[in-house]
Amino acid sequence: MNVAVVLYTSDLRLHDHPPLRAALSAARQVVPLFVRDRAITAAGFAAPNRTAFLADCLADLDRALRERGGRLVIRSGDPVAEVCALVQEADADEVHMAAGVSAYAQAREERLRSALESEGRRLYVHDAVVTAAAPGAVLPTSGADHFALFTPYLRRWSALAPRPQAAAPRALEVPEGLGSEPLPDRGAVSGVSPGLARGGEREGRRLLTDWLRDGVHAYQDTHDDLAADATSRLSPHLHFGTVSAAEAVRRARAAGSPGAEAFVRQLCWRDFHHQLLAARPAAAGHDYRDRHDRWRTGRDAEEDLGAWADGRTGYPVVDAAMRQLRHEGWMHNRGRLLAASFLTKTLYVDWRAGARHFLDLLVDGDVANNQLNWQWVAGTGTDTRPNRVLNPVRQALRYDPDGRYVHRWVPELAGLAAPLVHEPWRLTAAERARYAYPEPIVDLTEALHRFRQARGTE
Repeated sequence: MNVAVVLYTSDLRLHDHPPLRAALSAARQVVPLFVRDRAITAAGFAAPNRTAFLADCLADLDRALRERGGRLVIRSGDPVAEVCALVQEADADEVHMAAGVSAYAQAREERLRSALESEGRRLYVHDAVVTAAAPGAVLPTSGADHFALFTPYLRRWSALAPRPQAAAPRALEVPEGLGSEPLPDRGAVSGVSPGLARGGEREGRRLLTDWLRDGVHAYQDTHDDLAADATSRLSPHLHFGTVSAAEAVRRARAAGSPGAEAFVRQLCWRDFHHQLLAARPAAAGHDYRDRHDRWRTGRDAEEDLGAWADGRTGYPVVDAAMRQLRHEGWMHNRGRLLAASFLTKTLYVDWRAGARHFLDLLVDGDVANNQLNWQWVAGTGTDTRPNRVLNPVRQALRYDPDGRYVHRWVPELAGLAAPLVHEPWRLTAAERARYAYPEPIVDLTEALHRFRQARGTE
């Protein structure tokens, strides 16, 4: 065979890329293709931060391909129509791509397979490209189509033999004469968070190497420390596939420390949510476990949602987390838990509203992880303690004891020492006016009572 096409989606790398390796083994020439899907843009999923990060990723992928004699072909439109058109232009016999887990990704694969087969071409969908383990590779002995609880999944996942790592190609040849749109320009994207990180495989691999050398060994002890910021910052690269999850697991295990094992556990959580969404695509927008919630609606609820989104709830650690999100397009994991618990359980606002706001800003905004983590916190997902409520003051005193995280993101409280920085309402009226910080929008005791009544636990 002379020509094969590799359709890139959320796997924007050359290292450890099974579809690319399979295409190179099957054909003399390979066309690396990325389609800017207008349906994703129309659905609002192409948020500015992810669009800007994607521009970095595509530019870096094209650079790496050109260093090896190839290039990236970019088209816009419906992926099925664009792939079929390119297959005709290049006279390609087969298309290779990574498997997806969302309802949209699964439908896209089926449409593409049907369209290609009608023209006598073949589609090869490769598992475990965007995750360390394929969703269908880790199943309960009961015969169920997925694991509903994390701990038994972790045990089975940990015992799974890792797939062989695919080497990055040294060279590849792209057919001449194939048209391509220009690379997107990060600078042309408006509404980007000012502190947004850079994207691309080169940056992702640098972060992974630095993390495994210098950061991961303390991870078990420091991953919840808000001010220390001692997490890998790899989530955007895992989302866009500029770093291989399978390679990250393999290299972390080789590091051989408790911190590395704690990091691997987090990578397992990512796979867990992907296998759950693959089996239950509707969980992206519907309760995985219905708690019969009657979420607050109306003007008061909308105002509370707006205060939460703007970082002006009057609870400093929550506000700090929300302001970090707006500035960086990223948030510390402990901050995500606190912000989500505050919205869904303290304010009793529907988790879908919070998930939507996160997807509007998160550079690592991923349907599987974002939606299912929100459900885990809201108690409608896989959490075995659905009525647990995280007290923002106690959490702040535990995970930001010196107030440094709050000082960083809530500068109007920078002169206030802990523990008062986490409870500024204890100041006198004159002192509160001096710090110009909003009063709490809800009383924690009253909010807890409201939530327990709503869930029928008191």
